[in-house]
Amino acid sequence: MSATEQTGGESYVLLQIGDRRFAVPAKYVSELAPPVRLHEFPHTAPLVAGVIVRRGRIVPVYDVAPVLTGKRSPAHRFYLIARREFGGVSEPSAIPVSGECELATTEIQPPLADDPEYFSGSLMIGGEKIDVLDMETLVTSRPVDANEAARRELQ
Repeated sequence: MSATEQTGGESYVLLQIGDRRFAVPAKYVSELAPPVRLHEFPHTAPLVAGVIVRRGRIVPVYDVAPVLTGKRSPAHRFYLIARREFGGVSEPSAIPVSGECELATTEIQPPLADDPEYFSGSLMIGGEKIDVLDMETLVTSRPVDANEAARRELQ
């Protein structure tokens, strides 16, 4: 994990999912864990890939790549474990990350009117627009099909 410093702002963990980079506020990130055995089980939640056991706790793993990129997660290198906060309760959740992560401190820009609800804003780093993920909204989103994702990219 490397660091990018810009003046002012909050810290964000930049992560790679598929061929795109996204950000999560660093205050929610617990750790970047190596790939461990994913325990799969029958369920009906569309984004739940299974669970991992980390530090004696069962942590749900959400494959958010279908929502963000329109396709299943490719091989991943790490699990990004972040706290989701909802209704006054905090719970760890993991998402597969396919590349290196980086820590950046910068100002967040508000989301655009046509941005999906699971983007809480964006960061401009080195001329690249990086969308900031709202984990709670993201993991409760429905996956999109590849055609819809491709149409969104062309807009």
